[in-house]
Amino acid sequence: MELFLLSNGKLSGESELLGYAKPQLRAMIERRNITSALLIPYALIRSDYDQRAEELAQTLGIAVSSIHHAASPAAAIEQAECILISGGNTWMLNQQLHEQGLIVPIQRAVRERNVPYVGWSAGCNVATPSIRTTNDMPVRNSVVLPALGLFPLQINPHYIDAHISGHMGETRDERLAEFCAVNPSESVVALREGSLLRVSGNDLHYFSAREQGFKIFRHGQEPQEYHDTLALRPLVSFDCH
Repeated sequence: MELFLLSNGKLSGESELLGYAKPQLRAMIERRNITSALLIPYALIRSDYDQRAEELAQTLGIAVSSIHHAASPAAAIEQAECILISGGNTWMLNQQLHEQGLIVPIQRAVRERNVPYVGWSAGCNVATPSIRTTNDMPVRNSVVLPALGLFPLQINPHYIDAHISGHMGETRDERLAEFCAVNPSESVVALREGSLLRVSGNDLHYFSAREQGFKIFRHGQEPQEYHDTLALRPLVSFDCH
């Protein structure tokens, strides 16, 4: 199984989509002789699907087509060499994956056929067991359906621990601590901007373009910051069958 789970699509001041992860993504594409990728853009609400596909083609150097053109979305997944899931609204994305009947086809493609999965922001969220640690608003009356469950821990993309002057609501740390209090058996990985987790087989790697760490939230413990995945490995196991 090969996963690239990115916190976000662009860094501040960058114009290229996925630019900070471009060397890793292109190395994977070259190693596996991938010539095309399938984009699942359902998280986008105010952006054009085809324009997003064009941006990705520029970054990755391969042909990228959007799944909304497919007569059968499930069949398109079965033929995909690589799956790209865009950021946007996680609630919209997860609901569309269920409505289009794509949960099982994606799981089979990634786990059984070893099709690489690249997801950022919302696309990172839906790779986890559920979308309960997304930062997004439920813009539709959506129930909390299970997500893809490719990565066994919850992830909070776009993590920020800054205290904004004048903001009187809960901080992100407080919200994640609340999640762990309600779900004491679960852990949350908080990814800052410009960072990613990569799964290759049973290997797990972390990368940060800004050389920052990630945090792990657990019930009854202070959140801890790490710069490598040694602390994550006892919590993570991958069943590829």
